[in-house]
This record gives sequence, structure tokens and C-alpha cells, in this order.
Amino acid sequence: MQKWECPCGYIYDPAEGDYENGVDPDTPWEKVPADWVCPKCGAEKEDFWEADD
Repeated sequence: MQKWECPCGYIYDPAEGDYENGVDPDTPWEKVPADWVCPKCGAEKEDFWEADD
């Protein structure tokens, strides 16, 4: 699954999810809630881009 990068450098990895903030492991980016924000800096989901592999 595609990883997504925040401007602060945080990488959202679908295999890991963000369990502490309500996103279960194996949650693809498309299924991450629209109101989810970066756990490091609070950036909105729309600020992320596809990370390079």
C-alpha cells in the first residue's frame, strides 16, 4: 500500500496505521477519516502527498 508524507516529515504507513488516533493498522489512505491530522504536527490530511518508495 502507498505511504503518504506530511510536510513535517511524518510518514503515514497504512500497514501501521495510527492506532493511538483511531486509525487501525492496514487502513489504506482512502479510508483514513477526512478529519484525521498528522500526529506529529497537526497538519490536515489534504497537506500530505504520496511518499517516494
